[in-house]
Amino acid sequence: MSYSIQTKLGDLLDNEQTRAILEKNLPGLSGHPQIAMARGFPLATVAQFSGGLITQDMLDAVEGELSQLA
Repeated sequence: MSYSIQTKLGDLLDNEQTRAILEKNLPGLSGHPQIAMARGFPLATVAQFSGGLITQDMLDAVEGELSQLA
């Protein structure tokens, strides 16, 4: 399976490699109190509702690292 910022957040969090990428670039995301509500949405969509906590630069960094996974 290939991963991107269009992948559901829950799928990214459930995979050890992709979760590490998220934690590196979006520290504290997995422990956010509202994370359970966001699991069914693509990361890019979650970013739109983050109130600026997830920036485009952060998304670009995550996308770059996700694209390197085999």
